[in-house]
Amino acid sequence: MPYLIPSRTPLPPKQVERAFDYVITLQLGGGSNVAGRADADPELAFLLLRLAEDIIFPATAVSDDDDPCSDSFALDEVGCILLSALRDWAQGSPTTATLGIARTIIRFTVDVIPDPDDEDTATTLETMRDEHLERARTMHSRAGAHR
Repeated sequence: MPYLIPSRTPLPPKQVERAFDYVITLQLGGGSNVAGRADADPELAFLLLRLAEDIIFPATAVSDDDDPCSDSFALDEVGCILLSALRDWAQGSPTTATLGIARTIIRFTVDVIPDPDDEDTATTLETMRDEHLERARTMHSRAGAHR
């Protein structure tokens, strides 16, 4: 069964910044730098889940442009399973899921989508943050124009 990302509006820029700030802070300094944030803000788990979906799904989904093979479908299924598990975790226990989802995003960035020109994961995450912020600003400025 494919992992279905429910239709939704893109995260607003402030939420993109908040989610990436948590992930980058964790990457740079470990769990002690983010301690207590999840307890104070259980919504953060859902922001991180949305961020994980935006990062993992495009990297693992079978593309219409590619010539699919069995490996393509296996990678797609692994991405679906991972996102389903993260979604269940976020729904079942948002405060404990926050740190785990952030660590999953970091591991995925390190192992699956590393920047070949820069091995520093924090730099890759910052580049991804900038790209996501640009998309969020574009989408939300268009949405504001249609009101």
